[in-house]
Order: sequence, then structure tokens, then C-alpha cells
Amino acid sequence: MDRHLKETQIDSALAYDGHFLKVQRDTVALPNGKAATREYIKHPGAVVILPVFEDGTVLLERQYRYPLERVFIEFPAGKIDAGEDHLACAKRELQEETGYTASDWQHVCTIHNAIAYADEHLEIYLARGLVAGDSQLDEGEFLDVFKAPLEEVLAWVREGKITDVKTVIGTFWLEKILSGNWQLP
Repeated sequence: MDRHLKETQIDSALAYDGHFLKVQRDTVALPNGKAATREYIKHPGAVVILPVFEDGTVLLERQYRYPLERVFIEFPAGKIDAGEDHLACAKRELQEETGYTASDWQHVCTIHNAIAYADEHLEIYLARGLVAGDSQLDEGEFLDVFKAPLEEVLAWVREGKITDVKTVIGTFWLEKILSGNWQLP
């Protein structure tokens, strides 16, 4: 069906091999037969957790992000380890970053947050039945954890106080789910 849009790999080379990210440089045949170069980041994928308390408030983090040199408000999230089950990763990341565990987990959706230059995918999970505990932050990880009403989080998105794409999308999903407009399977 979309054959007229498909690009076909001719050659592939690793342009950069970092600790966390890899950059691939491929030569492709375009649909018109001409050649082009495609550079993109190889990423193992990540999970995003939408932790919701019984009263409807949500659990968020404040974390400094070096590339943009500022603190961002985000939902808990983390990289999927090689061979790791997505749900197991979500449970691990929630506990490590926030100290909370959850008794009820539902997969919300998969998003691709940087399709022009990365193969990264994010698996979004809704977490309910939250129980507080001790966090176990990774070496070199520093963040604050706090609760906020969903209405306030929506206002922060609208005002541009929250710009992190996974948190913006997660907030919109939560609004639809908690209002009853969207049902999860």
C-alpha cells in the first residue's frame, strides 16, 4: 500500500557508539531511485509511568536536564534494559525514582517521540494503587518527587510550564481516562 513512499537501505554504518546512544548513518534508495543519507539515533526505548492516587492527584518529578540546562516537570520514566519486559521496567523505574509501588498497572499506548531522527519508542503505563516506600536513585540521578492535581498539571501544560513531550501526552491521556471518555482495554 505505501510502497511508493518506502526508502530501502543500501548501506549502513555506525557513525557514533556512545555509552547510552548510538548514531547510525545509512545510505538509502529513495522512491524515485536516487540515493540519500539518513542519520538517526538508535535508542533502546523507555517507559513512562502515569501514577494516579485515589484522590485523582498525580505523582510527578522535577529533574534537571543538561541538554536544555533547566529543570523540567515530568512523569517518572526510564530506559528499558536489553531484554527487559516493558511492564517490569515500568515497575522498577517507578520504585527506583519515586519509592512508590503500584498494585494496578495498565498499558496505555506506545508513542514515537522523535521520528525524524531516532528510533526511540516510549511505552506508557497507568499505575494505580500507589504505596509509598524508599526510592533508590541511580548513581548521578537527582530529582524531586511531588503530587499535583490533574487540573493543575493541565494548566501547566497550557501555560508552557510543562513542555516535556512524554508528560504532555501522558497528561492528555490521563485527562481522557479519568474523565471516562477513553477506556483502556
